[in-house]
This record gives sequence, C-alpha cells and structure tokens, in this order.
Amino acid sequence: MPLYLRALSHVPPFEIVAHRIVWSIVFGAVLIWARGQGAEVRVAFTHGRTLLALALAAIFISLNWLIYVWAVMEARILESSLGYFINPLMYVAAGVFVLKEKLRTTQTVAVGIASLGVLVLTVGLGTLPWVALVLAALFTGYGYIRKTVPVGAMPGLFVETALLGPFALAYLAFLMVSGSMVFTTLDWKTDGLLLLAGPVTVMPLLLFALSARRLTMVTIGLTQYLGPTLQFVFALYFGEPFTVYHAVCFGLIWTALVIFSVDAWRHRPR
Repeated sequence: MPLYLRALSHVPPFEIVAHRIVWSIVFGAVLIWARGQGAEVRVAFTHGRTLLALALAAIFISLNWLIYVWAVMEARILESSLGYFINPLMYVAAGVFVLKEKLRTTQTVAVGIASLGVLVLTVGLGTLPWVALVLAALFTGYGYIRKTVPVGAMPGLFVETALLGPFALAYLAFLMVSGSMVFTTLDWKTDGLLLLAGPVTVMPLLLFALSARRLTMVTIGLTQYLGPTLQFVFALYFGEPFTVYHAVCFGLIWTALVIFSVDAWRHRPR
C-alpha cells in the first residue's frame, strides 16, 4: 500500500479515498455476484440496526483511509506503522474501558510498556504521535463494530462502501465541474492506478476473510504484524527520520507485543 500510494503522490488524498470507495463498490459488486452473497447484502440493507452499525463502521474506515493516505503522502509511514503495531494493544484497552473486561497481569504489563513507548516518543520529539494513535483508535472501533455485526467480511465492506458511495461520487462530480479532478485529465498511468483502487482495497480483505476460516486465531494475530513491519521497512527505505526516540519507542512496543503474543498463545483455546 505505501508503494501504491507513493506512485499516486501527485493526486490529492481526498480524491484517492473517493476513488477507493467508488471502485471498491464496482469491484465488490462483481465479487458479491461471483460468490453468491447477494442475499446477505439485501438482509443488511433491510435490517435497521445492522445498517446503522455498518454506517458507523463506514465512517471509521473512511477516516482511517483518509488519514493513512495523507500520512503516506506526508512521509509519515513510520508513524502509521506505529499505529498498526499499537492496534492489538488498543483492542485490549478497549475491552477494559468499553466492555469492562479485566486484564491479566501479563496483559497489563504489555499495555504499560507500550504506553511508556508512546510517552518516550512524545517527550523526545515534543509532539504526540497523533497519526499512530488516531489510526489505531479508528481501526479498533471499526474492528469492534464488525466483530459484533452479523455480516460477512465482503458483504459488510460492500454495504459500507455503498453507503459512502453517494458522498464520494458527489465529491468527484464537484472536482470534475471545478476542473480540478486528476482522473482522466493527466495520463493513462495515473488513471490505471486509480482504477486499481478497488482491487487494492477489496482483495486484502477478501483474502483475510478466506484465510480466517482456515487458520487459528493465534496464527491470524501473529500474521497481523506483517503489515506494520513492512510499513516500517518502507519508511526506512524512503528515508524517513529514525531517531533514538523512535528506536526506544519501537523497541518498547515490540517488547510489549512479544509479551502480549506469548500470553495469547498460553491462553489459547485447547
């Protein structure tokens, strides 16, 4: 995703997100038809509470997309990577504050170490890593809603993007009328990349949904770290500043994740 977005660095983030929404609807509709999931989509659209929950999820994920796209454009991939490393621990924190769950001792230690890492980075750089924290919070909220709503991954994403579709189309129409739209006005390479926004958005989710049925939760949890790890590598490749405060922060976060993962492994269902 960072490589894809860097190739579109000349396109404004709002337009990229609008294209992600529109072409995800088109690509998603084809997949829904091919997988015979139309009935599940119809049920979601006709069930008021489900539709309201998916509308809220759509707001969370669209804001997550927008901030992430902006962060990549602004050379803040490292901070985005930090956000997705924090995300599993943010789920734990949400369980405590929202669901009133009790933490095991090792989970408390992991959250404490991760919080210390964020504090070190904040004090060292003199600014709160808000991109990381907001991305983690938005994705945690999105994940919580999707976990509690009885809709499959692909039908759910289709409904979410369909709800966002009118706003995305209205924005693209505004850009077209004002003469500021990049799509169809620059070159075929840019147009092709923007058209790919649908598959680039939908395919990872579809593959995740398919693999989630075949893998244990522990395996899925551990492979979730591949994404932010690759983002971390790309941030270094693109030459983003990596200070001693970053090193200490990421070191503490990774230590927390090791403790968290070992605890999850030890308490996995037999």
